[in-house]
Amino acid sequence: MRTRNPYFFGRFASVALLFLSLLFASAVKAQGPAPETAPPLFPGGGLLSYNSIFTTRSPMPGVSSGIPATARPTFSHEGDFNFTWGFYRNFDLTVLVPVMTNHFDSGNVPSVEGTGLGDAQVLVKYRFYRRDSERGTTQASVAFGPKIPTGRTDLTDTSGKRLPAGLQPGSGSTDLFVAANWTYTGLFNLRRLVADEDFHSLIRSRGTQATRLGSDIESRFWLSYRPYESKNVAREWFIGPVLTWLHSQDDRIGGVRQNGSGGDVLLAGITTYAGVRPGMHVWLGMDWDVAHSTGTTFMPVRRHISFGITQQFRMHR
Repeated sequence: MRTRNPYFFGRFASVALLFLSLLFASAVKAQGPAPETAPPLFPGGGLLSYNSIFTTRSPMPGVSSGIPATARPTFSHEGDFNFTWGFYRNFDLTVLVPVMTNHFDSGNVPSVEGTGLGDAQVLVKYRFYRRDSERGTTQASVAFGPKIPTGRTDLTDTSGKRLPAGLQPGSGSTDLFVAANWTYTGLFNLRRLVADEDFHSLIRSRGTQATRLGSDIESRFWLSYRPYESKNVAREWFIGPVLTWLHSQDDRIGGVRQNGSGGDVLLAGITTYAGVRPGMHVWLGMDWDVAHSTGTTFMPVRRHISFGITQQFRMHR
């Protein structure tokens, strides 16, 4: 295994946490249904999308018998069903319902797997800044909303014992999602070059099995170029590199902190997004681990692949 630099991640985490606190004065995702994350859906518009996300994690070190209480899936599939409504100018409302399949395999204990409904999210986005120029458009927005404990929490192993909270499709907790998004078109005065930043956090509470899963922070930066665009903009193609930082805090079980269960991961990859016909778009994204911190029970993300399809339509004027 490669040697990681904990000092680098400590400094990086400190800067990101400070930035988040400045944004909100308080306290994992893939490419979504739009190539630019800051703009809301147009007023009166509707959107339906499906996103399929495959995540592979490193096995937990030192597992000899049983499944550790802080275990995460070594492989998981998340199918996200998304409905978004542009109910007012600069505002939209999103309802996201996931279906989760989790698989855990340590090599020393029998493999376990289960599928169920995940926790739904209801989010409101507000675009508070937009500036148009000859170069392009700069936009910034914030989003927030609850994650509701609709997910399944009763998966069991082959002996009938309930699996740990981290292997359940749902968490049993009501959590808060907050995000800040920024999109800058026309980078370096190139009209088709776009910089997009998605910075968000999931602030968790206590849930199933007296477990408070570690809160998550994610920063995702995508630099995309649009090599093709039709005259009516019905067909377009974006492609470019992605850099993602993931930070997970330690879990707490029965109020006791599980030291070493959280950590940091730096992923690098590429994402492509295409408009295939008016209102319909597809995307594909792939990310790989380039560096991660080490913890006694930390299971870093090693590979992340997602693809999806979305259809926009008009609901009302």
